[in-house]
Amino acid sequence: MKTKTLGKNKVNIVTLGCSKNLVDSEMIYTQLKGNSIDVTHESSKDDANIVIVNTCGFIDNAKQESIDTILRYADAKEAGVIDKLYVTGCLSHRYKDDLEAEIPSVDAFFGTNELPRLLKTLKADYKHELIGERLLTTPAHYGYLKIAEGCDRPCSFCAIPLMRGGHVSRSMDDLLIEAKSLVKRGTKELILIAQDLTYYGLDIYKKRNLSELLERLSDVEGLDWIRLQYAYPAGFPMDVLDVMASRDNICKYLDMPLQSGSTAMLKSMRRGITREKTEDLIKSIRDRVPEIALRTTLIAGHPGETEADFEETYQFVENMRFDRLGVFTYSHEDDTHSFTMEDDVPADVKQERADDIMALQQGISLELNQAKIGQTHKVLFDRKEGGYFIGRTQFDSPEVDNEVLIPATQYVRLGDFANVKINAAEEFDLYGDLVV
Repeated sequence: MKTKTLGKNKVNIVTLGCSKNLVDSEMIYTQLKGNSIDVTHESSKDDANIVIVNTCGFIDNAKQESIDTILRYADAKEAGVIDKLYVTGCLSHRYKDDLEAEIPSVDAFFGTNELPRLLKTLKADYKHELIGERLLTTPAHYGYLKIAEGCDRPCSFCAIPLMRGGHVSRSMDDLLIEAKSLVKRGTKELILIAQDLTYYGLDIYKKRNLSELLERLSDVEGLDWIRLQYAYPAGFPMDVLDVMASRDNICKYLDMPLQSGSTAMLKSMRRGITREKTEDLIKSIRDRVPEIALRTTLIAGHPGETEADFEETYQFVENMRFDRLGVFTYSHEDDTHSFTMEDDVPADVKQERADDIMALQQGISLELNQAKIGQTHKVLFDRKEGGYFIGRTQFDSPEVDNEVLIPATQYVRLGDFANVKINAAEEFDLYGDLVV
C-alpha cells in the first residue's frame, strides 16, 4: 500500500462531542507540541499522515457521528491518504473490544484516562511540567477550564460514569496556575466545566467548595468573565450565588440541566429532586441573582413518560421561562439503569415532544429578546461572518446560546469587548449598534 509520507510525521486531532472532550484534545495537542511533534487540530488541509479521533459516546446520534468519522479516516488509511489512525475518548473507552473487532484498520484504541499510553505510542513523553500550560484550540479570548473529571451521580439514563469514572476534583492550586497561564496568553473568559460543577471539592476538601474556587479565580487579574456550565440541581450550593452576585467578573449565567419537569419522571430518572423543589430552587436563584440567565436541558421520551408527564414538563417550561433551553430525545444506553426499562415511547413521539418544547421555547426566547430592545449590553466579539461582527453578552455561552450582531461597517476587534445598544431582536439573535 502506498503511504502518505516518508518524511516527518504530522498529526491531526479531530474532536467530537462536548467541551470536556475539547479540553482533552487540547491536552493531547499541548503534550505533542511539547515533544516537538507537528500537530494541528481539525485541520482543513489534507497534509497530516497521522489522525487521532477523539470520540463521543453520550447518545445514539453522537455515537453514530463518532463511528462515521472513524470509518471515514479508516477509508483514508486504506487508500494510503494517511499512515496511522488512532481513536480515543468516550466511545473508544466504552466499546473498545467491539470497535477493535469491527474496524481492524485502526492502529490502536485508547480510553479516556490513557493519555500517557497514547503519547508513548506516538513516541512522545508525558511532560508533567506542561500541566497548567494548555494550548487552546478555541479563539484565544475564551477557553474552557475543566475543574473535575467523572461523575458520582446515579442518573438512570446516563452512561458518563461508565466512560469517565467517578468524580475527581482538580486542586484549586492547579486550576489557578492554569487560569493565570491562560490569562497571560490573552484569555478573557473562562468557562468552568465538569460533569457536575456543584460536586467540586467534596472528594479532596470534604465539602462543596465551588464558591471558594470562584472567589479565587475572580481575583485573577485580567480575567473579565467566569462562566458556570453543568450544575446539578439537587443539593445545589447556594453560597455560589452570593459570590456570583458580589463579583462583577462572574457572569450572571448558570447552565443547569434539569432533564424533566415531571416529578414522576424525575424519580424514574433518579435525579433526587421533585418538580416542586426544582421550582423553589429556580425562584431562590432568581431572587439572589435577579439578572441571572438560566440555561437548561431536557430529555423527551424517557421510558415510561406518559402524555400527562410530557404536559407537566411543557407547563413547567411555560411557567419557568428559561432564558436558554435545549432538548434531547431519549437514547437507550446499555448498562444504565434506564436500559432495564422498556424503551416504550416511539421515536416519532419523542421527536414530536422535543419539537413542541422547542417551539414553546422559541416563543419565550423571542419575548425575552424583544424586551432587550433599547438596552445597552457589554459584548465580547468572537468572529466576523458575512456583513456582521458577532459576539455575546455575559448571558450567553459560545456555540449554544444567543448572539449579538452589529454591522461590519462598525469596526470592532475580535476578542475585545464593546458596548452595544440593541435595536432589533429575533428568536435567538440580537441586533445592535456600537455605543461610541
